[in-house]
Amino acid sequence: QLQPVESGGGLVQPGGSLRLSCAASGFTLNGYAINWFRQAPGKERERDSCSSRRGIRTHYADSVKGRFTSSRDNAVNRVDLQMNSLRPEDTALYTCAASYGANCAAPMSVDYWGKGTLVTVSS
Repeated sequence: QLQPVESGGGLVQPGGSLRLSCAASGFTLNGYAINWFRQAPGKERERDSCSSRRGIRTHYADSVKGRFTSSRDNAVNRVDLQMNSLRPEDTALYTCAASYGANCAAPMSVDYWGKGTLVTVSS
């Protein structure tokens, strides 16, 4: 099955860190823009980051700039999201999504969605 597979979620205290991983299953990430989305209970899904298809640039939402860092390694077919200084409002289901040939600065359609990994920030 062609799908990104997320891992690394869990429970963390406010101010703590987590590292999420997105590994491609059945396809290679090269050529895909890789997005990290979040969706909190009762809220709309929003995009936290987008790694350009060659991994040269990463776009971040204002709410995570300076706290989250996306790193991409096409050689191992994985994109990670390092999340620092986590806040209770970061609690959400985090999902990786791949868009072939997409430009992170423009609207895009997603080719493959992962199932998500849950992050809970609570004391």
